[in-house]
Amino acid sequence: MMKKSHDVLNDPFLNKGTAFTQEERKQLGLIGLLPPCIQTLEEQSAQAYDQYRKKDSAIEKRHFLMEIFNTNRTLFYALFSRHVVEFMPIVYDPTIAESIERYDELFVDPQYAAYLSINEPENIETILKNAANGREIKLIVATDAEGILGIGDWGVNGVDISVGKLMVYTAAAGIDPSSVLPVVLDVGTNREQLLQDPLYLGNRHQRVRGDRYYDFVDQFVQKAEALFPKLYLHWEDFGRSNAANILNKYRDRIPTFNDDIQGTGIISLAGILGALNISKQQITDQVYMCFGAGSAGAGITNRIYQEMLQHGLSEEEARAKFYMVDLQGLLFDDMADLTPEQRPFARKRSEFPNSQELTTLEAAVKAVKPTILVGTSTCGGAFTESIVKKMAAHSERPIIFPLSNPTELAEATAKDLLTWTEGRALVATGIPTDPVEFNGVSYEIGQANNALIYPGLGLGVLASAARMLNDTMISKAAHSLGGLVDPDKAGAAVLPPVAKLPEFSRTVARGVAQSAVDQKLNKHPIADIDQAIDELKWAPQYRTLVE
Repeated sequence: MMKKSHDVLNDPFLNKGTAFTQEERKQLGLIGLLPPCIQTLEEQSAQAYDQYRKKDSAIEKRHFLMEIFNTNRTLFYALFSRHVVEFMPIVYDPTIAESIERYDELFVDPQYAAYLSINEPENIETILKNAANGREIKLIVATDAEGILGIGDWGVNGVDISVGKLMVYTAAAGIDPSSVLPVVLDVGTNREQLLQDPLYLGNRHQRVRGDRYYDFVDQFVQKAEALFPKLYLHWEDFGRSNAANILNKYRDRIPTFNDDIQGTGIISLAGILGALNISKQQITDQVYMCFGAGSAGAGITNRIYQEMLQHGLSEEEARAKFYMVDLQGLLFDDMADLTPEQRPFARKRSEFPNSQELTTLEAAVKAVKPTILVGTSTCGGAFTESIVKKMAAHSERPIIFPLSNPTELAEATAKDLLTWTEGRALVATGIPTDPVEFNGVSYEIGQANNALIYPGLGLGVLASAARMLNDTMISKAAHSLGGLVDPDKAGAAVLPPVAKLPEFSRTVARGVAQSAVDQKLNKHPIADIDQAIDELKWAPQYRTLVE
């Protein structure tokens, strides 16, 4: 039964605000509940954008956009699609970090999220049903908020990251917003600031670990899969002790994806491939070093390693080219606290006559002489002039990606990297960066933004009805971004611009879906990949609500 009156106005999936036609107002009981003027979506968008531009700060702009999101999804995405580049850092990273930190004091709307408490596992199914409210859910972004961006453990506040990620799925890939569900797994928090905050809205106890935690996650997965049989499950910002364990448990059983482990790896690989297109070098000739050995760092390292295997190197030959550095220095295989993801890339001390001295990034760079240096450390300024010049002394076109965010946590700025290497560095950053002018050349700086990858990846998995997401499909996603940038242009970026996000998302989706079909992973026959994608995509347009 169609909702009427205030129930329509209070449903963000149905609400049109002043765009309801006269007939809709009559049949839906809206006569007199709205100003008499009937506006078009274009008029509403222009009016809203004018208001947006009058906001002074990034957080105020985000609050304004979230008010629209909470009341009218179509208008929100119409705006977002028109101003993708401008809105991305407002709706998502880096402004979302401040929103998460202030979630409790600013809370006004649950935003159709599902809040699952580890203290009430018996309610998981009921909560998921309540949150879906009869909608056919095809995509869930779930977080336990232990490793939010570069700001760490923020408990239930981290639900904002799930909401934000889903916004990008819709804006970039056209995933129907009525088919998505943000989920937060509230297992407690170790942030004392939150536990002592009288406004904190989550469970007030330390994070639950071990079997009870994994049982809770498993109950969530089982209930979600049973309720939503077409589900693609995206994990976001889990801590390093849990992220890989969860992904490895489910990756061969259901269509699932961890953006921190896999997404960052895919976009980093795509950026490296783009850099090598510019330098005209081979990936198998590179020496790779990652600074920051958490989930993201290990995920990127493994992705590049898998790519080298696909180019014909043996496992031994490929591993010889990889070095991981964390706060304690170069990782060695005799260290007691190595994670399963770090261990394959830990080195033997016998390889270095001065292994006991390799306790800093600079010492490691000097000893190893990497040609690729990727930062996921969240140590602002870690890529110093001395380190970069040591690297550039033995590499004609050093590939340097300071990927940590937000801005203050980035390992270096693109401007410094280009200045210190006299324009030779091939750079991608984790944050949006304006072009850098150096010696008469305008250098476009590619953003290693996972949004270039994960929306299209999800669209491809859903369009192909894939039973799982495997490494072959992931590799195809990275390679799909190749050829979208002219490598012979002076100052060319190593990655395509976020401005063309919808176009690139479709390119990635097509490649991923075709890979699934080629591997016979599709649950039902797919005769035409493009048609399958078109049938799934949603556009921000008002639909008629009455006959």
